[in-house]
Amino acid sequence: MPQTERTFLSNKAKRAVFVPLAFVLFYLVSFLLDPYATFWQEYFQRSFWKLLTEWIVSLVFCFLVSEASIFIHSRLNRTLPWTDQPLKRLMTEALFNMLAVMVVIFLDIAFIVFIEKEHLGDPSTEDIKNLMQWGVVSTMISFTLIAINTGSYLVANWKNSEMSLAQHKLRESELKQASVEAQLNALKLQLDPHFIFNSLSILSELILEDQQLGYEYSERFSRVYRFLLVNSKKNTVSLEEELKFLDSYIFLIKHRIGSGITFDIDVASQSKLLYLPPLTLQLLIENALKHNSTSKNSPLNIKIYTKETSVLVVENSLSLIENQNLRSFGIGLPNIMNRFQLLQGKLPEIVKDAATYKVIIHLMDYEQ
Repeated sequence: MPQTERTFLSNKAKRAVFVPLAFVLFYLVSFLLDPYATFWQEYFQRSFWKLLTEWIVSLVFCFLVSEASIFIHSRLNRTLPWTDQPLKRLMTEALFNMLAVMVVIFLDIAFIVFIEKEHLGDPSTEDIKNLMQWGVVSTMISFTLIAINTGSYLVANWKNSEMSLAQHKLRESELKQASVEAQLNALKLQLDPHFIFNSLSILSELILEDQQLGYEYSERFSRVYRFLLVNSKKNTVSLEEELKFLDSYIFLIKHRIGSGITFDIDVASQSKLLYLPPLTLQLLIENALKHNSTSKNSPLNIKIYTKETSVLVVENSLSLIENQNLRSFGIGLPNIMNRFQLLQGKLPEIVKDAATYKVIIHLMDYEQ
């Protein structure tokens, strides 16, 4: 049974304790209502079989009412939850429980009358009065059971809701922290004097050599910064948006590094509709550039491709810079891992051999 439907009476051990308690409560309420009634004054003067019959019927009544309450409550939890229409739920549950109690009371009274008529003759006026009183008390006890069952359900769900809210706030806080780290990393890129100096130097050279190419370079440069400013604050972006940004980013890198780096991108169109944390691909490319040498004779090869619709692979060749190793990846890869975890997505997988380094990303099918 789901945790949100777990109630006091739905636990077998507690039910076994509750039914005898309801049995005791039944007689206690009856006594308090009319302690001087003939029923109580002559109670233990009756025959043993008559007392035993009454006790058995009372126990069966407590059991049937509690089971009916649990059954009705459980069914309504699925068809008419409290969170949807609480007033309608309250009235519906009360009505169904009242009908169930009336049926149980009618069957019990009919049974008692039948037993007494068979063994003790026709019931007296006092017996009928006692049975009517018993029906009223039974109704009170049954609604007490309903109140306890419903109250325990609401308290349990309130606790679950509070815990879920606390966990959601914690996850949101952690995700915000990870997002801030990604924004800081993007800000470092924006403020990196080498990146800015190299980009502006290349821009000035291109303007002198080819004004049209210089114009395109400045456009790509502005697109990169626009994406960093707007999307770095989001939890997820579509792969299509990320690839558009990456296209401009790669344009800048190629003009900065030249033939020392090559890119091969082959992504299925269906995959572009899925989501991932922003700057994921940029951070992985930055890591590849940080840890590997780039030269015309031995270019750094980076491939981005899909194995399946929801599986994206970022692969680069290995030509590690001296005194560098794959364990020193700064904040890039840990940040990606942390954000996927906080978004409750499947964590990226790392596969490496002597020649290549792959990061397998499991795309998400909804925006967060």
